[in-house]
Amino acid sequence: MKNGSLLAAIDLGSNSFRLEICRYSHGLIQRVEYIKETVRQGSGLDEDRNLSVEALERGWDCLSRFAERLAGFKPNQVRAVATQTLREAKNRKVFLDKAHRILGFPIEVVSGREEARLIYQGVTRLLPPSQDKRLIIDIGGRSTECVLGQGVHAKVLESYRLGSVSSSMKYFSTGELTAQAFHRAEVAAKAVMDEALAVFPKKSWDTALGSSGTVGAVAEALALAGWPPAVVTRKGLDWLKQELIQVGHIDKLRLEGLREDRKAVIGGGLSVLSAVMDLFDIDTLQVTPGALRHGLLYDLIEREDMDKDVRAVTVAGLQKTFRVDTAQAQRVSRVACFLLEQLKSDMGVDQDWPRYLKKLDWAAQLHEVGTQISHTDAHKHGAYILDNTDTPGFAMHELHRLSLLVLGHKGKLRKLEIDFEDAFFIYQILSLRLAVILCHARRDPESDGMTLRLSSQVPRCFELKLEPMWSVRFPQSSHLLQQEVVSWQKTSWELRLIND
Repeated sequence: MKNGSLLAAIDLGSNSFRLEICRYSHGLIQRVEYIKETVRQGSGLDEDRNLSVEALERGWDCLSRFAERLAGFKPNQVRAVATQTLREAKNRKVFLDKAHRILGFPIEVVSGREEARLIYQGVTRLLPPSQDKRLIIDIGGRSTECVLGQGVHAKVLESYRLGSVSSSMKYFSTGELTAQAFHRAEVAAKAVMDEALAVFPKKSWDTALGSSGTVGAVAEALALAGWPPAVVTRKGLDWLKQELIQVGHIDKLRLEGLREDRKAVIGGGLSVLSAVMDLFDIDTLQVTPGALRHGLLYDLIEREDMDKDVRAVTVAGLQKTFRVDTAQAQRVSRVACFLLEQLKSDMGVDQDWPRYLKKLDWAAQLHEVGTQISHTDAHKHGAYILDNTDTPGFAMHELHRLSLLVLGHKGKLRKLEIDFEDAFFIYQILSLRLAVILCHARRDPESDGMTLRLSSQVPRCFELKLEPMWSVRFPQSSHLLQQEVVSWQKTSWELRLIND
């Protein structure tokens, strides 16, 4: 990453959408611009977990304004993620497809634990170095993340499905701020968070920190009322709760430091925060400036270096856990990437090329991850593992795409639930399948003179050119390639072998 480069992070939260633009300088980021808009997508989920038309429109309108500010940014300068609301929404594809077109950049829906990891990175990178064991709590609109770590390394990551928006909708829907409503909301929050006590026992951390959203809003209101700045205490929470109860309704709330956009969700947010501090027996929660979006920015920086890219570390970890034959994985990766490189001009993706190549490499590295469960159905088990394992660094759609590549690296193509109109995916899966065939003997194949190209005469037709006598020298590989030709005949694409 060059000094002076601009980077942007977009956090599509349940309550607010945030855009932070920073300048990279000698390993650090310096804020250039910060935009926050209250969108409240979390309150737009109906009983069937579909986002309402109004919630969809609010999100798209906000992203159109963000897109104007991001004009001229390149893909490696921007990362956008969505959290709990879009994790839950059944019609999230409707939102994401249009949102991608509006924003001009892909939006990743991250898992709860990946959200927690990014929060930890964002918080710790903006704090002085320390070897203290830190517990970080982030109360969002529809989820609460808890992370335990030391230094810049997160050790335990959890996400719980409750937050300021969801709690406010259920217990403060009329806007009334009563003692009974706070009691019910806190009891409900403790019921959800009770299991966290076993995961985050009191003696496991030295310092408790609060990040973003609810914690920041409560701390600001307390500080302006005369309480110590940048901290939240249980006494302060009790005082604030009584103030709200005395006011009685959010429409009458005129508390200095409490922004207008926060009033509608303060009841639920305060209840969740009180419940968490009670359960964890936290007397003082320190407020930190770091948040999810800062974790995104540092992740962008590290992705420029494969040795620091957490996704590469995750792939290596999965290989170790499932005892993958790494020599074979690397062999298949080399051949698959060699074949895909030959299709580069047909793909026309110069700017995004490293991303497609990297994803193919990871799929090849993990294509045998399911062999410890079953050799025959390894591709099916490998796909299941990738779709259902919490893997740091990856968004949910990235993992699903990898799982489809792993599922499709062998077997019948027509039975795969893949989009055969997605040409880039077809290029990747063809390259991987051919590499697996060519490396079937678990040794480097003879690829001199071998070329893969898209036919200039026949639409959707790949041509694999082999040297004369190649089929004679490698009859088993030739047989497998002939079977692969038949497999593609049952799809909307075609593969031809050319022996000159």
